[in-house]
Amino acid sequence: MAENYFKDKVEAIKPAKDKKISQILDEMRKTGFQGRSLAEAAEILEAMITDKDTTILFGYAASLSTTGQWKIINWLIENHYIDILAATGANLSEDIIEAMGCSYYQCSPTVNDEQFFKQGFNRYYDLFGRENEYLKMTELIAEFILTLDQNNKYSSREFLYLFGKWLGGKGIKSIVAVAAENNVPVFCPAIIDSPYGDAALIAESRGFHLILDGVKDYVEFMRLSENVKNTAVVYIGGGVPKDFIQLFAVTADLLYPDRKVPNRAGSQTREGAIEEQYYPHKYAVQITTDSPQWGSLSGCTFDEAVSWGKETKQGRYIQCYCDATIALPIISHALAERLEGKREGRQFGLRFK
Repeated sequence: MAENYFKDKVEAIKPAKDKKISQILDEMRKTGFQGRSLAEAAEILEAMITDKDTTILFGYAASLSTTGQWKIINWLIENHYIDILAATGANLSEDIIEAMGCSYYQCSPTVNDEQFFKQGFNRYYDLFGRENEYLKMTELIAEFILTLDQNNKYSSREFLYLFGKWLGGKGIKSIVAVAAENNVPVFCPAIIDSPYGDAALIAESRGFHLILDGVKDYVEFMRLSENVKNTAVVYIGGGVPKDFIQLFAVTADLLYPDRKVPNRAGSQTREGAIEEQYYPHKYAVQITTDSPQWGSLSGCTFDEAVSWGKETKQGRYIQCYCDATIALPIISHALAERLEGKREGRQFGLRFK
């Protein structure tokens, strides 16, 4: 039987007063290009949130906390729409500046950058912040590091949980503080490439040698796979957080002698793969400006990821090629309109206490 190519008709959008964002997305779903993809992304996010058997892993990359996005991440955490968070060190530190009561400011992307440097400003395209406030945030992290046990090797998850509790005690409601409060484990696999690395240098200058154990981090992360049934992944940007989370589907089995994740069904195998088990993500959404033809992981399509066993053709996935500062506010507000109350959530952080 021939495929019916005429079943999904394009419907033109007509402007009107008092439309909700979720309604606009519903209408965009019947259009094309990235408007349609954005609407599909919101639709798949809603599906993963309402699927009671699904664990949601969220990757948050680039330097988006400076652009006013970090409170959206807090909202997602507080509503238990994120079970496990992996993010860049920039996004888990630069939000602290605003959480401390300082600010970022708008500017032109064509300012005199040499003059900005002399005045003590750091530019993020069309935004800027004060270097002294950035250093104040870095010194705050160093102050926390000095409270730790110098003989302990910390995973990034352990370090950020303790830091989040410490910040919460000071009333600084940053991402890591809200995550700690809601028992959402936060992993930062490239943590040193950020103010956390700078803070470690400050602590070193004061006689404290911080040890962050990347292998411990990876083991803690992969062991969480014992406690999931289906997985959904959301990537804002790409980079290291995307790669880290994608691997949850294909390398967790290596942690166990029989190459099988305990308590987890639904594994897949393939020809030529010796003693390997794959647990592809059931849902996947990425908001990115990276395109696939350059071969980077950030731009890699989910179709390509099917060849690795990271996603499955039987799942639901979409990539929307859009600036996250456009897509994330629209999608989050649509979810706020469509969903009632908090999701139960997994609270995986409790497993480490």
